[in-house]
Amino acid sequence: MNTPRTPSRFVDRLRSAGVEPDDSDELRQQKALLVFITGLVSVASSLWLAIYWALGPRLSASLPFGLQVLLVFNIWLYIQWGNFQLFRVSQLALLLFFPFAAQWAMGDFVSASGLILWGLLSPIVAMLCVGVRESVPWFVAYVVLTLLTGATDYFLADMASTATQPVSRQISVLFFALNFVTISALVYLSLRFALLERARVQAALECAHARLAQEQAHSERLLLNILPSPIAERLKHSSDTIADGFAEVTVMFADIVNFTELAAGMSAADVFRMLNGVFSHFDELAEARGLEKIKTIGDAYMVAGGLNDGLADPCGAVAALALDMHGWLASRNDVHALQIRVGIGTGPVVAGVVGKKKFIYDLWGDTVNLANRITSEGLPCGIQCDQTTYERLRARYRFDMPDHVPLKGKGMVPVWRLLGPIPEAPATREDATQPLDEMHPAAALPPGLATGGSGAA
Repeated sequence: MNTPRTPSRFVDRLRSAGVEPDDSDELRQQKALLVFITGLVSVASSLWLAIYWALGPRLSASLPFGLQVLLVFNIWLYIQWGNFQLFRVSQLALLLFFPFAAQWAMGDFVSASGLILWGLLSPIVAMLCVGVRESVPWFVAYVVLTLLTGATDYFLADMASTATQPVSRQISVLFFALNFVTISALVYLSLRFALLERARVQAALECAHARLAQEQAHSERLLLNILPSPIAERLKHSSDTIADGFAEVTVMFADIVNFTELAAGMSAADVFRMLNGVFSHFDELAEARGLEKIKTIGDAYMVAGGLNDGLADPCGAVAALALDMHGWLASRNDVHALQIRVGIGTGPVVAGVVGKKKFIYDLWGDTVNLANRITSEGLPCGIQCDQTTYERLRARYRFDMPDHVPLKGKGMVPVWRLLGPIPEAPATREDATQPLDEMHPAAALPPGLATGGSGAA
């Protein structure tokens, strides 16, 4: 049981119907509704008290006054100690039994003007404040008491007819009308309040659901920025380890030439701004080609093609991306003339999600190691390809003569330098006189790619 309340705290709790911060929406609604109905019954009993006083000594005002005292005392106990269960049960019992006790004290149905009709409030309030199933006993109790009262009045009707009627017929008719009007108003106002509260709670719930949907969409976007869409779906619906083998994936690494020396003369904010601008544009180029960005490591950028079925030619898409990246860097009007080395390898890989926290989707295998190593051995502005990549692209792209570079664990490995796409043959004589870059936009190569052999090896 809670500790007693100070006067100011008591008033605040009375205004808020005794709602606590950790109460559920349903409990808040029940508390507000029961306090509201208590206020309505209190107002009605005050009206009855005034009418009884106005009618003079023929009617006793003790009954409505007693109900008023019980109502005030009951709600004082609840607000003071915060025991809503006790308040709910005692209030329902008061609403049920007091009308019957009052009618028994006044006489039969006619003399009491159908006062027991007030007892119907108990099962109605129970249904609104407790639940449909929990209201059944209260309704059964109301029906039983009504039948018992009716049976008693039936068997004692002859005795009552010979006794002096304490209340005139005019007053009895007046109170019949007042009872019906008052009970009807109380039932209507209670239901109206309950429906309004339910609508308010439903609106708040829908607003919360909308905010939750926004947060979920935001989380989805963040997850898709980290993981490929199919992997993100699998991770959301399963806690199993995600590791898949792919027979052929094209992997590309790109790193910035002389980045260490370049960053030494810049502030940390400038270095971040430069890398963010470059890699953000690389992200857009990769997304446009349907490729998956895997990660960035310092000044290195990793992309892969062939991890999903939506790309018909992943090897060609990676080669086109490498040329796009070189072309964009060459066209930038920036104080830092950035150049990149690119290494491309094609072959089997294993892909999966590493870790449980701050996880990352990564690739492993000889193909990944080979692409990384030929990148570090490449020339500035060069696009180095392994033999498998060369075989996939040789019919569509021009390559320099192969070089053999020493790679740790591999010995001397042949690599081919990608120069650009093979231009299509001009359809007319006039087309033959056009510059190369007008015949095929992708054939306009950066200065760094224009050196070396011109034919396919």
